[in-house]
Amino acid sequence: MKFVIEGLTVYFPYEFIYREQYAYMVELKHALDARGHCLLEMPTGTGKTITLLSLITSYQLANPSLAKLIYCTRTVHEMEKVLDELRRLHLYQEKEIGSSRAKILALGLSSRKNLCIHPVVSSETSRESVDAGCRKLTASWVRAAAETNPDIETCSFYQGYEKQGSEQPLPPGVYTLHDLRVYGRQRGWCPYFLARQMIQFANVVVYNYQYLLDPKVSGIISKEMQKECIVVFDEAHNIDNVCIEALSVNLRQNNLDGASRNIHKLNQIISRFKETDANRLRQEYNRLVEGLAQQGNLHGSDNWLANPVLPEDILREAVPGNIRRAEHFVAFLQRAVQYLRERLDTDTVVKEGPVSFTTTMSTAAGLDQKALKFCYDRLHSLLLTLEVTEIDEFLHVQTVCNFLTLVGTYTRGFSIIIEPYDERMPHIPDPVLQLSCLDASLAIKPVFDRFQSVVITSGTLSPIDLYPRLLNFNPVIIHSFTMTLTRDCLCPMILARGSDQLPVSSKFDMRSDPGVVRNYGRLLLEMVATVPDGVVCFFVSYSYMDGIINSWNEMGILQEVMQHKLVFIETQDYVETTLALENFRQACDCGRGAVFFSVARGKVAEGIDFDRHYGRLVIMFGVPFQYTLSKILNARLEYLRDTFQIKEGDFLTFDAVRQAAQCVGRVIRSKADYGMMIFADKRYNLPNKRNKLPQWIQSQLREEHLNLSTDMAVHIAREFLRRMAQPSDPQVSKSTLLSQEDLEKMAAMPNF
Repeated sequence: MKFVIEGLTVYFPYEFIYREQYAYMVELKHALDARGHCLLEMPTGTGKTITLLSLITSYQLANPSLAKLIYCTRTVHEMEKVLDELRRLHLYQEKEIGSSRAKILALGLSSRKNLCIHPVVSSETSRESVDAGCRKLTASWVRAAAETNPDIETCSFYQGYEKQGSEQPLPPGVYTLHDLRVYGRQRGWCPYFLARQMIQFANVVVYNYQYLLDPKVSGIISKEMQKECIVVFDEAHNIDNVCIEALSVNLRQNNLDGASRNIHKLNQIISRFKETDANRLRQEYNRLVEGLAQQGNLHGSDNWLANPVLPEDILREAVPGNIRRAEHFVAFLQRAVQYLRERLDTDTVVKEGPVSFTTTMSTAAGLDQKALKFCYDRLHSLLLTLEVTEIDEFLHVQTVCNFLTLVGTYTRGFSIIIEPYDERMPHIPDPVLQLSCLDASLAIKPVFDRFQSVVITSGTLSPIDLYPRLLNFNPVIIHSFTMTLTRDCLCPMILARGSDQLPVSSKFDMRSDPGVVRNYGRLLLEMVATVPDGVVCFFVSYSYMDGIINSWNEMGILQEVMQHKLVFIETQDYVETTLALENFRQACDCGRGAVFFSVARGKVAEGIDFDRHYGRLVIMFGVPFQYTLSKILNARLEYLRDTFQIKEGDFLTFDAVRQAAQCVGRVIRSKADYGMMIFADKRYNLPNKRNKLPQWIQSQLREEHLNLSTDMAVHIAREFLRRMAQPSDPQVSKSTLLSQEDLEKMAAMPNF
């Protein structure tokens, strides 16, 4: 359908549109018109992706000055879904306005692991191994040597790309990662380097958050993006945590031991170069006098070594004299590693700020702060000069240099915390030196400053008004949309008591109470006997899940549950969890039914949908508060209180409720679906928690669904399932949909 919003012709590739989709487009257009940033919370399962794509691509058609849409997702699976929707939209636009006017180049960009087509390199299992294999075949000095020695192996796909592909842009169209691999095989071109080259010509680029937020990656991939771009962060409920992780570094003993081995090897390579090619080291010294930015002016496959962490103006400065010579820089790193090793050898917890840490480092080890700032980029310049291809072997010294650069660059918003052991396992020595970023705005500020409009959106942003403070920006639009439903296909409940009327909670002083554990087990048992197909359970942590499952096993509850459904468990091993999910789905498909035990903040809570018969019920056992004795968490809470006036309790509740909402939101992925949500903890009855749930959940949370016991919850579940089993009236279902005719009538209304 085609319709007009405030003078903008919007192309939408479906016959009907939800009311909330239309309202979302209106608010998004206002933000784009104002050339500002926005926060938009859209109910899950209401077509947020196609809504965004339709409005923004239509806006691009009407405003040719807009450079491109940069669409950031968290996973490859989400990236592929975005590109599939975009392909459908593009075909519709071609049909409406012709292929010449609707011409578009859209592509996804991911790691070599997901794009490599070399038969040997692509068979490697880890991303680091694929990266290393690629570099060994594509580095400029390897290719130069191969010209005189045919026995040296290179990558024919990269050679084909360099000879032809780098000069020929991709034909217009929408390219998923699979499409790029197919195209690369057909032409004999490397799809990874082809995609990297084509992002500067593309209208739409879809890639991971880190390509914009992590300076080690964004300096390579996103530095050429124009200010007139529109940036979308989809599923952005945890964007503050992503920002913090991008600028945080942990060092353990194995990192320092590995860094020492790396430094020893660098010394050997430097000595060999002094004997065979001393001129190369002198040329590097001269370039460094002009600044590290000179090292970044690389083309072809070698730009994997140019990872600028520092801002461009600092990179143009002359590198401090005490680290310009290769041997001096390596000696500098040796002193730094030795100093860090000494700091790690402690029996007490130490906490200090970057200024104090660098001052002490300068006094004790003679390490100049300005030189610290250049360590990461200076290391990559050296690796390039020394023609190192096995970059994966030098990961430890890179981690140390990343730490040194961050601690030397930032004077606020960070905390250095040294812990001799994990407080939860004090009998196991595990010293760790943590450089923890406390201010999420530091990573995302360059994005807000650089780009015209940044859209932060998700189904679970509530309470939405805290994000501008956490990210330190001023959005022009903040809006949370409710879900329009023709039938109450969503049934949230708050369970506060067991059948014996004893309160249930994951509160620390109650979580190990046998009565609470037993009541949680009886709740699950009653529900698996009542609810067909798939049931998903989320716990507040892995340790809590393990403890409860062991207790249920001892009580015999687990055996009773397994008489009704098979049981599968998420672990911290990715392969095990993937296998468990596959078997869970098979059990649901064959009618046996299954229960999946998972953890808030885990892989399953963030990226897996349990739509239709895979998830008729989600139970959130407890309130997923963070571990409040964590030194890093307490440092962040203190910083938020002092800098942004965010109270500790407000942030902890905000974070816990958004995680709970994200977990229960797995159960329903469209309006044609139906499912139940049980918040199993008496604390969800408190207004300061219940009122922070997303509006689309609150609107379905009836008064009679609060403060329930297990018996009452079972009764409500049976009534809900009986109601959902009745056929729905198609005419009533259409009442939440707007046709082209409806939109034309709305546009003709005088007050519209």
